[in-house]
Amino acid sequence: MAKLWTALLTELFLLLGTSGYYNERRSQCLYSSRDLNDMVYIDSYIFNKIEWIRFNSTVGKYVGYTKFGIYNAELWNNDTAFVQQEQNDVEAFCKHNAEIYYSQIMDKTVEPNVNLMSLKQASGSQPAMLMCSAYNFYPKKIKVSWLRDGKPVTSDITSTEELADGDWYYQIHSHLEYTPKSGEKISCVVEHASFQKPMVYDWDPSLPESERNKVAIGASGLVLGIILSAAGFIYYKRKSSRPY
Repeated sequence: MAKLWTALLTELFLLLGTSGYYNERRSQCLYSSRDLNDMVYIDSYIFNKIEWIRFNSTVGKYVGYTKFGIYNAELWNNDTAFVQQEQNDVEAFCKHNAEIYYSQIMDKTVEPNVNLMSLKQASGSQPAMLMCSAYNFYPKKIKVSWLRDGKPVTSDITSTEELADGDWYYQIHSHLEYTPKSGEKISCVVEHASFQKPMVYDWDPSLPESERNKVAIGASGLVLGIILSAAGFIYYKRKSSRPY
């Protein structure tokens, strides 16, 4: 009886819909725990923005909110197989899909690319500034902190929030102002779901950033020069050994 009544209502609403009326059926899976033990399934029927009947898995039956809804709730609740089918959707629909979402989306992690660099050298009374940046990580939650000689730094730190890149990935930047001391060790610590343990990135103050870049460029040029010289020498020896 209930299935027949539902079919008739569907036909009626389809006809009314062509004249400007609106019918909606909304299924909701509500939960907040990772183990899904608090899962609640709600199946609502809405006509012209008015919810007239609802099935709630915690109640275990249909509840009507209008005269028409109360009448149909009584009919539908008498169909035990129909009600049980709705109750089964807690497992078959809600929990089943929630597990898929967790495994395919929520439980996926991408390690951040971390870069530690100097933004400003100390000058007179002006402090130096380091920036620790984490790029292209997922999920969003991350923690970036600082250590100075192995002790947590609690002041002179400014950090951005996790910034969305628009492609499911995020980035974050943390700045540390400090007055350099001889022999000290400064580290950036990054904690993220993709890491089994917090990752520590040590700052090397032996050379300023600009000088390190010059050394890197110079070293690359030297290696390239050696390779070209070796190639030229080999070419010369082969040419000079050919008989005329």
